[in-house]
Amino acid sequence: MPTQPVLSKRAAVLKPSPTLAISARARELRAQGHDVVNFGAGEPDFDTPPHIKDAAVAAIRSGFTKYTAVAGIDDLKDAIRARLKADYGLDYARDEVVVSCGAKHSLYNLFVSVLDPDDEVIIPAPYWVSYPEMVALAGGKPVIVNTSEERGYRLSPDDLAAAATPRTKALILNDPSNPTGATYTRDDLARLAEVAKAKDFWVVSDEIYDKLVYEGEVHTAFPTLSADARRRTLLVNGVSKTYAMTGWRIGYVAGDRDVLRAAAAVQGQVTSNPTSIAQKAALEALKGDQKPAAEMAGAFNERRRYMHGRLTKMAGVRCYESRGAFYLFPNVSSHYGRKVNGQTIKSSTDLTRYLLDEAKVAVVPGGEFGDDRCIRLSYAVSLEEIKKGLDRIEASLGRLK
Repeated sequence: MPTQPVLSKRAAVLKPSPTLAISARARELRAQGHDVVNFGAGEPDFDTPPHIKDAAVAAIRSGFTKYTAVAGIDDLKDAIRARLKADYGLDYARDEVVVSCGAKHSLYNLFVSVLDPDDEVIIPAPYWVSYPEMVALAGGKPVIVNTSEERGYRLSPDDLAAAATPRTKALILNDPSNPTGATYTRDDLARLAEVAKAKDFWVVSDEIYDKLVYEGEVHTAFPTLSADARRRTLLVNGVSKTYAMTGWRIGYVAGDRDVLRAAAAVQGQVTSNPTSIAQKAALEALKGDQKPAAEMAGAFNERRRYMHGRLTKMAGVRCYESRGAFYLFPNVSSHYGRKVNGQTIKSSTDLTRYLLDEAKVAVVPGGEFGDDRCIRLSYAVSLEEIKKGLDRIEASLGRLK
């Protein structure tokens, strides 16, 4: 064993993903024979649509199993370009698109490409758990700016301007949001774009849930706001959430060709190309029948309504009514300080542990998302499971003294 530190400073402070940890614990309990309702996973419960799977099978049978271009095959890039044009009127050239091994991979490639040591990245809270970790791992400094339930968990332009410094390199904006399900209006985004222009920083717009908006909400792609927004936006998306393809690992980024040239170079040295077979499946997802995706979104909306209605009727629970993604982020802090089995619930982590161990319901502690008052529940599970899980949560909260 070397006498010097075994781990790098970056690795030593890196935290594992709590959502993956919760899901792993839920699987472990199930393997032991427990009936666990898992509200922790951030993935659709639906199977990948048959026509997408058929395209993957056809790729295998045709021998499309070799290396491809590092940044993705041209056919898939063209399908991404066509989808962005059809959905949002956006025009991108092939060299303004890089396909990666999931949207998370796309994000990390970007951070490595644009961040120098101690460059600041503004992250509205609550935030997806991986944003601060990826920024820090790439050498940057996460700057957390809190939002409020009263404002719909939307970042205000005043708060954005106040947080920006000469070291600010980028803003990460997740619309719709994980974990809150919050969405932004076009006017909201336009005012943020004005700040980005005035302070001169990149906008990393994570739009992975763009097709999962409800109750008349209309998603606005950030680059559509203005010519300047188009130039400074690095738009990240993928096929995981819309098409129930989380395990296929295909994401992409569209934007500035110089940044993307660097991102492709990073990818070439770390992973090389995304899986050839998954690229063919993603091609079919984007070009093929969109009806299954719309049907899944409709099912999520039905579940969202039910889950929100149940949560808001529970004693001591307050819940923002999300309009996007497939999460709710209820405030359960009124239960902190209460006891069960001689133990005091002091935090979202304590409550999460209690619900998993005692009620066999997996949720994710809100502290990991930057708001310890809350827990995150995914409604990307069947309505039957949602009803069962909420019954257990309600009963478990009622046992707290």
